[in-house]
Amino acid sequence: MLGITDLATYVIGTVAIILAPGPNSLFTLGVAAQRGVRAGYAAAAGIVVGDLCLMLAAVLGVAALMKAFPAAYDVVRYLGAAYLAYLGMRLLLNKRKGSDDKPVDVPASHIFRKALGISLVNVKAILFFMAFFPQFVDPSYGNVPLTFTALGLILQAISLSYLSVLILAGAGLARRLRHTPWVGALLQRLTGILFISFGARLALSR
Repeated sequence: MLGITDLATYVIGTVAIILAPGPNSLFTLGVAAQRGVRAGYAAAAGIVVGDLCLMLAAVLGVAALMKAFPAAYDVVRYLGAAYLAYLGMRLLLNKRKGSDDKPVDVPASHIFRKALGISLVNVKAILFFMAFFPQFVDPSYGNVPLTFTALGLILQAISLSYLSVLILAGAGLARRLRHTPWVGALLQRLTGILFISFGARLALSR
């Protein structure tokens, strides 16, 4: 069974991973700032589903498969890096709308799908689920389904709480910056640079 020490180690590691700036949190924050709280939660839903997919992949042995076939890992890594770089370039090149422009109504399903894609190529999440997470669902614990469920619930509770804070902060920030569009444009470009750097890190990781 899962011990208290193991659980504490997992929770501390999860908090450290989630709180560090990454594509998931930046995308959710950006959506909330541009589209509002409701759209922010559509992005958060995509992030949660992406995390669940990565958790299942780790439990089903994808980490071991990637180690057995490094070429497969390289393909996934480079595709993910290219996608993150693409998102970063779009943020750098796209002109941000002014304070008097009405925001474009983007369907929640579109935001959800984009968030899901970002989550699945998030270098932090990949390293976490493929390296740190599998040790806690080892058959030696005796009850893998229960262990997986417990750890998954802890992860999602921490992640959703953090994303909720970002969503509310992003919506509040947008209201404050409504009359200073140049600040919003600067933040958008800085976010684009961060996305490109995440893609470069993923491409260079081993």
